[in-house]
Amino acid sequence: MDIEITGIGGFILLVLDIWAFVSIIGSNKSTGSKVLWCLLVLLLPLLGFIIWLIAGPRSSKSSA
Repeated sequence: MDIEITGIGGFILLVLDIWAFVSIIGSNKSTGSKVLWCLLVLLLPLLGFIIWLIAGPRSSKSSA
């Protein structure tokens, strides 16, 4: 099974992964948890992003 993401799809995946990193780092989870989530998204960009989207930590934003 050979999946390769290039061109506009690769750019979109890069933007989504950067969004995931920012959200993970901005969350109020422990440092160890943040590192594990970032490694997952870094090592498995598409699958890691999907897993993070479903079960990952969210950034802590106050709704004022």
